Amino acid sequence: MSNETNCAIGCAESEQALLDRVRQLLSSYKGQQGSLIQALHTVQGVYGYLPLEVQRIVAEELDIPIAEVSGVTTFYSFFSDQPRGKHTIRICLGTACYVRGGVSIMDALQKQLGITVGNTTKDGMFTFEVARCIGACGLAPAMVIDTTIYPQVKPDDLAGIIDSWYKKDEEEGV
Repeated sequence: MSNETNCAIGCAESEQALLDRVRQLLSSYKGQQGSLIQALHTVQGVYGYLPLEVQRIVAEELDIPIAEVSGVTTFYSFFSDQPRGKHTIRICLGTACYVRGGVSIMDALQKQLGITVGNTTKDGMFTFEVARCIGACGLAPAMVIDTTIYPQVKPDDLAGIIDSWYKKDEEEGV
């Protein structure tokens, strides 16, 4: 999800204008069988997440039951009904990462961010998740922020890594 389209976090667009934009985007999916997942991706890209109010709009606009929309939203991990951070941190807890200290990285990161797994920092900067495998077993323990992989992470590395993302966003004016 790019920051240009995600207006739920840090965008001057009013709530009503954002919901109107969601309705407008959904109009292209009306009457199209099997378009729910694609429509939800589009809406989440604009709104940032899929709260119940937005799920109701999707159901109304696509003329499908809210239970169907909610079922898809909760079933697929790439949809979120909670606000998400600008960046997503994933700690790998696959076998290699787990054995080489992934849990200690997870614990240290929870302390560093002041949140538990599945939550977003109060400043909206990071959403913290666990991954079962990121495909970087030779780099264990590993973590990913957005698409950047951090190999052989140690708890002492975390403060510097997190600070670098704040500096990066500040430099880019995000």
